[in-house]
Amino acid sequence: MADTEDTPAPAETDAATATADEAAADKDGAEREPVKLRQTVDVKDVGPCKKHITVTINREDIDARLDEKYSELVTEQRSFVAGFRPGKAPRKIVERFYKDEVRHQVRGELLMASLEQIAEEQDIAPLSPPDLDPAKIVIPNEGPLVYEFEVEVRPQFELPNYKGLKIKRPTQTFTDADVAREEQRLLEPYGQIVPKDGNPPTVETGDIITTDVMTKDGDRTLNDLKEVRIRVDPQLALKDGVARNFGKEVGGAKAGDARKVEIVLSDTVADPSLRGKTVIATFTIKDVKTVRQPELTPELLEEFGVATEDQLKELIRAVLERRLEYLQRQAARQQVINLVAEHALSELPQDLLVRQSRRALQRKAIEMQSAGASQEEINGKLRLMQNDIVKSTASALKEHFVLQKIAEVEKLEVSDDDIDAEIERIADRSDESPRKVRARLEREDMLEALAAELLESKALDLVLENAEYEDVPLNPADQEAAVSTVEAQAVPGEMVEPSAESGASNAEG
Repeated sequence: MADTEDTPAPAETDAATATADEAAADKDGAEREPVKLRQTVDVKDVGPCKKHITVTINREDIDARLDEKYSELVTEQRSFVAGFRPGKAPRKIVERFYKDEVRHQVRGELLMASLEQIAEEQDIAPLSPPDLDPAKIVIPNEGPLVYEFEVEVRPQFELPNYKGLKIKRPTQTFTDADVAREEQRLLEPYGQIVPKDGNPPTVETGDIITTDVMTKDGDRTLNDLKEVRIRVDPQLALKDGVARNFGKEVGGAKAGDARKVEIVLSDTVADPSLRGKTVIATFTIKDVKTVRQPELTPELLEEFGVATEDQLKELIRAVLERRLEYLQRQAARQQVINLVAEHALSELPQDLLVRQSRRALQRKAIEMQSAGASQEEINGKLRLMQNDIVKSTASALKEHFVLQKIAEVEKLEVSDDDIDAEIERIADRSDESPRKVRARLEREDMLEALAAELLESKALDLVLENAEYEDVPLNPADQEAAVSTVEAQAVPGEMVEPSAESGASNAEG
């Protein structure tokens, strides 16, 4: 009978089991989901695209973490204090001996947990890591832990209706003459530079000239360059300036002629008084050469992955169509951005533009690589952007913000498969292996830019799928004129990073 009384009833057994299971589940849950910090977060606007954040962490949470660390040191025999066997030192002595180390560990854990919690709970979209130095944060002996920082954030704005937009789409039918011009450009790197016919020969687009270049600001001579070799294109981008009408201004010149050309200096020239200024360069032509086109041998055709001249022309037509598609997307992109900027997106702060310039250049490079642009075209476009970095970054960032906002609203995402597929496309168009392309992107820290560009492309695709189109003839003025690049500088001296001050003064001018 006593045995019967000592045996728990089935209901009692079930209840005890359930209680044990709940306790185990609570324990497992605590391990899986760390207890949230009790903290208050005060967010203030301190300028366009910038917030000042003050965080106050409850003292009880600090003490709990400190106590946990000291308990581990005492009970798990991991501590070593002179005069005591491992794990046998009194708690107070362990606390005194390991105070700095434990507080350093707890500070790092608290800061990480606090920032993660802010990211989850606050409507803040940072553009870059916060301006925060963990080494300057000290856990006080009493009271809460208070730390503060500033962070650049995406601008807040409302999107207008971006579905059903009326978009003008430039179109063009490519002629045999267009194909011939593109073939000449494509084969030029394989040609031979030879003296140009004519008595004397005159400078035309596509020629190679050797010239002396003297740049002046009024009567002040800035630089005097000798024997500079330049390909004549509509635009010329020096390392520190751009001659927008170069081809027109030197066209028709002969050896011995001197032509004056306007050069707009970049924001990065060594002399602050010259940044953004227009100076005059005198190009004295010393020699005029041209490129003799190569013979279309089977070996050369194989370089382009074709076997016949007709197949090469088909390839060139595909390149032209792809370039037109890129121009169409650029035109549509700009129309979308203009609409949003007109209604919602205000001017961006200069210091933000300067700091974001590198990322803007990366995204533009990735965008052009994805569109199949040649490295020569990419280099020319980036050089033009670099020479007016604040203005070009403003345009690129507005595109980025608008398309990222659309992607957020539409819950668009980029997967690893999307990135792999895009790397395959870039590899195919650049005639490289996907492994080599990925390695180059990783080396140049551009994988993040690739993911951002893919997300923006998905957002643009969604807008274009829902747009109404009006086809209009492609205006030659809408096409970016070809640009040749040289490493020569209009202003001698080491170039500097652009500053918010120089950008602001140029914007005012």
